[in-house]
Amino acid sequence: MDGLAVPSHGFKLMSGSANRALAEEMASQLGIELCKVTLSRFADGELFVRIDENVRGNDVFIVQPTNPPADNLMELLLLIDAAKRASAARVTCVMPYYGYSRQDRKDQPRVAIGAKLVANVIMTAGADRVLGVDFHQHQLQGFFDVPVDHLYAAPVFVSHFKRKNLHDVVVVAPDVGSAKMARGFAKRLDGTLAIIDKRRPRANVSEVVNVVGEVEGRDCILADDMIDTAGTVSEAARALKELGAGDVYVCATHALLSGPAKERLSAAPIKEVVVTDTIAIREESKFDTLKVLSVGELLSKAVRFIHAEQSVSSLFD
Repeated sequence: MDGLAVPSHGFKLMSGSANRALAEEMASQLGIELCKVTLSRFADGELFVRIDENVRGNDVFIVQPTNPPADNLMELLLLIDAAKRASAARVTCVMPYYGYSRQDRKDQPRVAIGAKLVANVIMTAGADRVLGVDFHQHQLQGFFDVPVDHLYAAPVFVSHFKRKNLHDVVVVAPDVGSAKMARGFAKRLDGTLAIIDKRRPRANVSEVVNVVGEVEGRDCILADDMIDTAGTVSEAARALKELGAGDVYVCATHALLSGPAKERLSAAPIKEVVVTDTIAIREESKFDTLKVLSVGELLSKAVRFIHAEQSVSSLFD
């Protein structure tokens, strides 16, 4: 906590219900208490939000990932609106996971661009600033007309894997889109890069075609921004093993772990699945090889720097 504590005057950190544990860790790192908030429902399920402390003139940070169900997004919007109507000086939306981020372009006829719509409603609700971690695409920052601080979980993963003393490590991008992230990750670990060449016949169904790069006899880390149904990484892990790879690890910032993800990851030849706590992971979704790292310290440092009007670029190193 040394060096992180901030004065509580003029500063409020509050949390929705989507990931309260992460918000509590951030509050602990910052040496403050979470702002008291009432979150309840009417009999028909409609959400009700009330801020139970005076936030007039305060710098308010609202911690709420927007993973499904959609109530998480609605709760965030209500918290932003409540803070603005309570005369907060500035409202920062701390969104560890940006829900609907995969719907970032019109790649089929007559489809919605959900990521842009979410950005629009967050700004309309009154957010003055957005703080996020590992957006699905970097250009999502351009969907907002307010300042966006985009953090990377890579330093958290690098620190974890450096302690393992892996042999001749290769960072493997599960698709071409994640190659840039994997390349930076490989550089930090003094490793090499490989790329999975795959086809996706339909949504949430992938087919590994080829591995570009040398993996035989080497420890491999499959790196991506999220794990949803885990079809991609499970098939990729098997492909790497068939090519003679050593231990196979998986790391992903956002652990959605939908549908058959738990069974697929448990059955795949993966030594460890490393994720962060940007999304609260349900107990029934956990399994023996899952390792959850915290981004609480990273986010709390960013919140402290933003509140003090200092640069957050040092957190990118």
